[in-house]
Amino acid sequence: MSAVAIGLDRRGFILAQTRLLPVPHAPEIALHVAEEATELWQKTEDELATIGLPPPFWAFAWAGGQALARYLIDQPGHVAGKRVLDFASGSGLVAIAAAKAGAARVEACDIDAFAGEAIGLNARANGVHIEVLLEDLIGRDEGWDVICAGDVCYERAMAESIIDWLSQLQARGATVLIGDPGRSYLPRDRLEALATYQVPVTRSLEDAEIKQSSVWRLRD
Repeated sequence: MSAVAIGLDRRGFILAQTRLLPVPHAPEIALHVAEEATELWQKTEDELATIGLPPPFWAFAWAGGQALARYLIDQPGHVAGKRVLDFASGSGLVAIAAAKAGAARVEACDIDAFAGEAIGLNARANGVHIEVLLEDLIGRDEGWDVICAGDVCYERAMAESIIDWLSQLQARGATVLIGDPGRSYLPRDRLEALATYQVPVTRSLEDAEIKQSSVWRLRD
């Protein structure tokens, strides 16, 4: 399949390159995920480079997202009846967990159009409704009650920008929940740990089969 063809048929590419499987640490949810992580990563980097599309973060259940999804399912009171934003949603895992936990409205934000398509496919597979926002929301405030962010602290500049924005939302009364397995730029001094899990992950991406991953809340 050519890069141009993939660009025109994102849904077909996702369905061809993934399988619908239960999430290891939140088996109540099934996602279209890549079974051979390195192969898909290389395929998309090679085939999509000519049209400038990013790596397929949407094709994997990352450790921080799994932890956050598990936490929301187990502690639904954090999102039940509320308006929730899942920032940098990827596969939509956390957004789906929020919907299953009873959120009144769930929005999933990502800048990758492939992620947007994957979120829609995964939401339908799990019988929930999620609004997909294909835009960069950093700096904006649309009145969300809860903002969730999984695995967003792996690059310094990005992490600083995101945390500063989330801190502004927290200061006006929103609840900010972050799922993270100890990425390099996680600002632990600004966070309160809520829960910690041993999360199964893809060794070829994480150099481990289990990642200790925590759910954090921005401190007041």
